[in-house]
Amino acid sequence: MSPPPAPRKTVGRPPRFSRQEVVDTARRLVDVEGVDRLTMRRLAAEIGSTPMALYHHVRNKEELLVLLLDDYAGRTLRRRELPADPRERVLAAAEAIHRALADCPWIVEVLTADDLMATSALWYVEQIVDGLIACGLTPEQAVHGYRSLWYYTAGEIVVRATAARRRADSDRATYREQVFAGLDPAELPRLARLGARWADLTAEDTYPAGLRALLTGLLARGAG
Repeated sequence: MSPPPAPRKTVGRPPRFSRQEVVDTARRLVDVEGVDRLTMRRLAAEIGSTPMALYHHVRNKEELLVLLLDDYAGRTLRRRELPADPRERVLAAAEAIHRALADCPWIVEVLTADDLMATSALWYVEQIVDGLIACGLTPEQAVHGYRSLWYYTAGEIVVRATAARRRADSDRATYREQVFAGLDPAELPRLARLGARWADLTAEDTYPAGLRALLTGLLARGAG
């Protein structure tokens, strides 16, 4: 979660575009084409420059993704008043992060790199860690608790976004739907009974309920 490194110093004529122009152009590209299509060469062509000129502002694609994350978090994760109760404050901060990330279709593709986190979101991380300590956890337990909440939040977003993209790419029954339609009730009675409803049930938004259950378990473990 450290801030992105300073751009590498180079010699020669300075670029004719700013770092913000680089970020804005990169954001437009990933919104339209996806993060996999974002390369330094593609970005340079869109700006009307050369890849070498981009190195005045960003060293590589990873640093560019950090800048994009920080730019997005800075625009969507603005500081706001949170509940005074520490438990509710933790929940509100985690839900705010979830809402912001879930609304960005490309961001889920870079969340699996645990070190690629926006510094603009650190205020919300502070609220979660401080809230967990106020609930009785040690600082070490609070960090571990934050990590569990973060993994749950990021994982929920990644799974849902991937499933939604696959459903949008094809109108045929998914492999899972085909498997569940043919389950043997003698071998898997529970799953066979639920098979027809499985897709609808798993599509329900259970993030808030799961978040509360996870937090309750973390606090109970800390108290024990």
